[in-house]
This record gives sequence, structure tokens and C-alpha cells, in this order.
Amino acid sequence: MELNKRQEQILQIVKDYGPITGESIAEKLNLTRATLRPDLAILTMAGYLEARPRVGYFYTGKTGTQLFADKIKKMKVEDYQSIPVVVNENVSVYDAIVTMFLEDVGTLFVVDDESLLVGVLSRKDLLRASIGKQELTTIPVNIIMTRMPNIAVCYKDDPLIDVAERLIEKQIDAMPVVRKTEKGYEVIGRITKTNMTKAFVSLAKDDV
Repeated sequence: MELNKRQEQILQIVKDYGPITGESIAEKLNLTRATLRPDLAILTMAGYLEARPRVGYFYTGKTGTQLFADKIKKMKVEDYQSIPVVVNENVSVYDAIVTMFLEDVGTLFVVDDESLLVGVLSRKDLLRASIGKQELTTIPVNIIMTRMPNIAVCYKDDPLIDVAERLIEKQIDAMPVVRKTEKGYEVIGRITKTNMTKAFVSLAKDDV
């Protein structure tokens, strides 16, 4: 976030005299409290200042980079997850390819008859199965999918940055967001590289 000249002056005053009331800051700048209210609100919401009732404003000591990092760490999976695309483990490879094409996704999550996660299908899995003279309508996806427990999963409360690191580490494009039950994992969402990109753009638009 790029501060204007008056906001920089406010920060310096708070650094030098804080904790200090809004009225005192206004007096030092020869301005009214009402004039400063928007600037103080911006600096507080951005994390540069903190305000305490009957005490006043004080400087948090954090740089713009630290504040940006703090905001990233607070981002949760549930705020950016999208709707998962699932197929039953008994559907054919051909039907899975059609589903992937129609839904315009790069990863399918495979579930059993109780709607519990049992596997994951990537574009590479389906492409690999398509090479050769195999009849794709007769091969079930459970033959070619990546199976549990070799599947990276995440939860809605997980920090988004942790999931991003795991996507990079595992070299995968998507991860299922799951809810743990007594019988297994229920798929409730998905996090993809596209979701990560949207999160990054939202940060830029927030200008923090």
C-alpha cells in the first residue's frame, strides 16, 4: 500500500508520540479531527496503526511487506475453494474424459458408492490411459486413478498459503477440500492453481 504525504506524517507523529489521540494528531498537523478521520481509518485497517479506546493510536511497528505477509497467512481455503467435480469409481475412462471436457477442469475426484473419496484423476492419467488400443468405454477409472492414501487433501480451515506450498511440493494442479467422517473423507470443495491466482489478484485489488 502506497501512503500519501499526510498519512506518512501521521505515521511519523504516532511513532514519535504514541500512544496519541486523534485530536492530538490533528493539532500537530493544524487540521480538524474530521479531516483526519479517513486517513486514520485507512492506516488502522491496513494494519499500520492500532487504536485503543481512551488510549489512542500507536504504531504496530510492521512494514508494508510484513502486513502483506500477515494478510496472506490469514487467508483460508474456504474463502477461495470452488465446487468439486466428482465421478464414481465405476465409470469408464471414456466417461471421465467427457466429464473433464464438459466441466472444463483438469482434475476429477473419484468417490465410491457412499460418496467418499477413493481416488484422483488428472489429465495425465486419462491421457496415459488413452494411448494404445484399449477400449476406453470398458475400463473403469479405478484401474488408472491415484488411490488413497496417496492423495494430498486439505480442509476448509487450512491456511491457503500452506495448501499452495503443498501443491508446489507435490507438483499437482488441484487438491480436494474434504470433511472427515467416521467412514472416510467427504469431498466438499477443491483448491486449484486457478483459485490461487484469484486469491493473489484479490490481494492486489485490496491494495494492502
